[in-house]
Amino acid sequence: MRVYLAGPIFQCEDHECIHWRENAKNLLDGHQVIDPMERDYRGITDENHAQIVEEDKALIDNCDVLLANHLKPSVGTSMEILYAWERKKRIYAVSNNGQVSPWLLYHCQRIFQTLEGAVDHIKNGGVA
Repeated sequence: MRVYLAGPIFQCEDHECIHWRENAKNLLDGHQVIDPMERDYRGITDENHAQIVEEDKALIDNCDVLLANHLKPSVGTSMEILYAWERKKRIYAVSNNGQVSPWLLYHCQRIFQTLEGAVDHIKNGGVA
């Protein structure tokens, strides 16, 4: 199973965009993880915006599941969720922000309070 790690990158510090992905990769041991942070465009996004979006779309096209970190609002993450949903990908989000947007509720199969809960669900094949 190929899992795309969606989450804030633009205007984020390492602890916001890298650390949770490294944790997710460790937890998803045995699955192919697609990490858009392997192409770190922070600081040069304006001149590379088309390439960033097209590469992200291609990566999402090649995933089975999109796992979204929604602990911090992000336009890019929201767009990735919609793009994946339109392609009938399974979408799970992690959000402990209390009330969740109706848009996120609509487009995700399930929303989890913790990364560990989302990963357990994915590892169980989306059951439980």
